[in-house]
Amino acid sequence: MNKISNQFSSIEQITDQYLKKGMPETAQAAPEVSFEDILKHKQSVSENSALKFSKHASMRLQSRNIELSSEQKERLETGTEKAEAKGMRESLVIVDSYSFIVNVPNKTVVTAMDQTESAENVYTNIDGAVIM
Repeated sequence: MNKISNQFSSIEQITDQYLKKGMPETAQAAPEVSFEDILKHKQSVSENSALKFSKHASMRLQSRNIELSSEQKERLETGTEKAEAKGMRESLVIVDSYSFIVNVPNKTVVTAMDQTESAENVYTNIDGAVIM
């Protein structure tokens, strides 16, 4: 009969010897990481990360030619931390001649404007202000 049937005792041995010979071992050797571990890591990174700018705020900065220095960004972050310490949720943070509405729990700048643009200087839907 066939020589293969005389050499091997089962189809599993043939499969192991011939089909898995060229397969990389990396997929089997990779440590298993659970979804929960990945989620906790991402949450801890985002909680400790710096202030974010929403798409709307980024467009406002660009359209109004507002460029923040690293020192101004630090002051904006410090203002946000002060607002958080006081329990504010939507805060006006003023840095130099720039005004920012910040969603404090998410640490996200919602909108930005130069104070010279607003003739009335009226800000709505905020629960506090921090002047830096």
